[in-house]
Amino acid sequence: MGAYETCGKSDDWYTPKYIFDALNIQFDLDVASPAEGPRYVPAVDFYTKQDNGLAQRWYGTVWMNPPFGHQSTKRKWLTKFFEHGDGIALMPDRTSAPWWQEFAPKSEAILFVSPKVKFERPDGSLGEQPGSGTVLMALGQEATDALHSAACLGVLLEPSKKGGQS
Repeated sequence: MGAYETCGKSDDWYTPKYIFDALNIQFDLDVASPAEGPRYVPAVDFYTKQDNGLAQRWYGTVWMNPPFGHQSTKRKWLTKFFEHGDGIALMPDRTSAPWWQEFAPKSEAILFVSPKVKFERPDGSLGEQPGSGTVLMALGQEATDALHSAACLGVLLEPSKKGGQS
């Protein structure tokens, strides 16, 4: 589950199937799934909004498309994702945002998806083109390999760990 809309609009937006087809990976856990379960996410298990994925124990290789909401929301989800250290996070590519500057350099790989992803509404219809693009951030070898496999979706980068970055 995630949103690219501004505050006050729905957080119920679904990642289109072609993203998962390109990634070609089986996730152990979808940490922010819609209430009825993941639509296309190839995950063995999932946490819904009712489960509060932020309060649960994460395991294995995770898929994370959280509600985008406020900057503090992104920071909470990304903090847990980077502490877990294994999976793929779908986020807006707001490269000048403080949360982006903090977390992006810690990724093992980042895939800027192009063109902009049109997310699906709960009824299956496509939303309008979002205001910002979408990135996939990877941690762990399997997730990083999946981003390399999906490089046809856009531009793949591997952040430098030089200059004191850890």
